[in-house]
Amino acid sequence: MTFWPDIPYQRWAPTGASLHMWVQIVGKFRLALTPWINHSWQAAFYVNARGLTTSLVPGPKVGFEAVFDLVDHALVVLTTDGRTERVPLEPMPVAEFHRRFIGILDRIGAPTDLHGAPNEVADPVPFAQQTDPGAYDRDVAHDFWQALVSIDSVFKRFRTGFLGKTSPVHLFWGSFDMAVTRFSGRPAPLHPGGVPALPDDVTREAYSHEVSSAGFWPGGGGTDYPAFYAYAYPTPAGYSAARVSPAAARFDDGLGEFLLPYDAVRTAPDPETALMAFLQSTYAAAADCAGWDRAALDSDLGEPRRPRRVA
Repeated sequence: MTFWPDIPYQRWAPTGASLHMWVQIVGKFRLALTPWINHSWQAAFYVNARGLTTSLVPGPKVGFEAVFDLVDHALVVLTTDGRTERVPLEPMPVAEFHRRFIGILDRIGAPTDLHGAPNEVADPVPFAQQTDPGAYDRDVAHDFWQALVSIDSVFKRFRTGFLGKTSPVHLFWGSFDMAVTRFSGRPAPLHPGGVPALPDDVTREAYSHEVSSAGFWPGGGGTDYPAFYAYAYPTPAGYSAARVSPAAARFDDGLGEFLLPYDAVRTAPDPETALMAFLQSTYAAAADCAGWDRAALDSDLGEPRRPRRVA
């Protein structure tokens, strides 16, 4: 059973601005300690039963896990030697959250020499200098997480229908979006870079190979409403004119992506089916327009307790 709460951007934006920066701060910690994986997958967060987690982060002597608990509303930092530290999630300046988190790292003996400014934002003011009071509404944060739980379930099922290389379902803290990406296996042209406050080397490594990617953002990244998106890199001829489902989906010329408003899914008679239709049809558009070997790459969706059939 899934829950698709109403998460209007205007209600989300103040709390979302705080969470975005807080998750970036903790994400920098994971980034600093975790060996690089292709396409920056080592930096992402994952949805769990309480909120968002880094998963286990390797340390020089012990391992660490940081969880944004959006049920009890605390950042919980755990260590493999049994220690637990907490920062209550409440209205506070980004600078104060940064100070408290660095204090936790110092107390548990974790590295504190982290990059101190946000990525993928137009005005990357260092965290320690972001002194505006900040906002945090528990109900808003909880509804956002509940939406991610439902989205995560559909994205993970969609992921099972592909035999080629595919990403985990994960949340990137730079752009603050949940994504799942499929790869054709062929190299892509060198990406031009130019993403705000992100080194071009990172962008170019992320897009080293052809992709069909889909995801969700809560709004603010070119829209004033929460939306699902889908794009291909490089964008093949004919992609923007492809027919996709459901009817509320459209291609946005400014963003260069297909968009489907979250509310069109939330209010559909069967939200999971509506979202799956978007994921499947936008992937088919990308793969067909770019000439992917779909006979070798595609598969039926996975089912519990049923291994893939091998010829």
